[in-house]
Amino acid sequence: MDAKAPFRLIPVVLILLSSLFFLPETSHPQSGDRIQPPSTRDTSQPAPKSRQRRGTSQGVAGARLKYVPGKAPAFWSIATAETIMERYPDYREAYWKPWSYVQGYVFHGFEMLYRSTGNPRYLDYIKRYVDYFVDERGNFLGDSLNNLDNFMTGSSIATIYGYTGDERYKIAAAQFRRALDRYPRSDGQFWHGKRSAHMWIDGVFMGQMFVIRYASTIGDRVYCFDEAALQILTFARHCSKGNSGLYLHAWSAHPQLTPWADPKTGCSPEVWSEGLGWYALILVETLAVLPSNHPKRGEIEEIFRGLAEGLAVAQDQKSGGWYMIVDKGDRPGNWIDPSGTAMFVYALQRGIDLGLLSKERYAEITVRGYNSLFDFVRINHQGLVDIHGAGDGISVKKDYETYVGVPRMVNAKEAVGGFLWVTALMEERELEKLKSR
Repeated sequence: MDAKAPFRLIPVVLILLSSLFFLPETSHPQSGDRIQPPSTRDTSQPAPKSRQRRGTSQGVAGARLKYVPGKAPAFWSIATAETIMERYPDYREAYWKPWSYVQGYVFHGFEMLYRSTGNPRYLDYIKRYVDYFVDERGNFLGDSLNNLDNFMTGSSIATIYGYTGDERYKIAAAQFRRALDRYPRSDGQFWHGKRSAHMWIDGVFMGQMFVIRYASTIGDRVYCFDEAALQILTFARHCSKGNSGLYLHAWSAHPQLTPWADPKTGCSPEVWSEGLGWYALILVETLAVLPSNHPKRGEIEEIFRGLAEGLAVAQDQKSGGWYMIVDKGDRPGNWIDPSGTAMFVYALQRGIDLGLLSKERYAEITVRGYNSLFDFVRINHQGLVDIHGAGDGISVKKDYETYVGVPRMVNAKEAVGGFLWVTALMEERELEKLKSR
């Protein structure tokens, strides 16, 4: 046997061991705000089984709508939601597994449309999905709550309780809430997955979207708001990139075991657009519901305003969008990311609407960012909305080249969700006029 052979195996072994540390990437109604529930799935018939898939599906082959290629629809938000419903009659079939964070992300956009238009189809689509995972006694039947991605769509269970008052959704949501009591942490912050002490920017969004929705619809407000503040502030303390207002993707409590972590700081190397977008979204959504007298509110507002200013500085002056690596637009291989751009535009506009940001300072930045998205959006030959040019399911990377080298595709799931959020917000006033028709 070659004496060097055992040493050649060391890199392979290290790669296999390091893979064990990663898990897949994965206005609010108050409890008294009851709305007539939409139609209910026929539970007398067994639910069709859903299969596991390896990536993002482009939907059923026969999906077709009447939108015209080359012609903008009256409402991009409605066209996008209709496209999702047409492509995925059973939304469990859309992504790599039936229960994922993406459904909850997209459903928030559906809820926005429901509240703006009053059209029950949007709430019914959420409820139909949730009913596959919550039985008649309120048992949650989805994936184990062993990573923060799996908590995200728990926010949709709490949402449906907020609208229907059906106790089984409250019982199911409480299972998510109790799971947080025993969830592992480092320096107070939740691990992204239970296998390793890694704290991702994605996870701050995934976990706290559930927490703030639970507070808004069910209760336990003291715990929930304190927890959301803790998660936001702890991440900021570890991952702030100097005084830029921007934040790195992740940090590890065990950098010596983590290929992407700086050995001194434990942080990953880059400011990834979509990750920063998750953080921008949870900041502004938390501030939308956090009590004005909460002791940490001032700190969170400061973080949000600093991030907004960092985005203003980093915005690409030619396109109006933001780069995949936000603060390195001059580097080779970097590209404008429609997913992160949609998130940033939403957060900035929401901040203006909430009075957190100056309209004079940020309105033009927001409009330019919003307009940049339409370089990526098309109505295809089947009358469906397609979103081009984003990466799909991106996790923490070891260096700049690996981030910008990720494949781009049509209808990357996070880009679709981000586009729905931002169009539902930007079109909100016109959408509300549909209620009177």
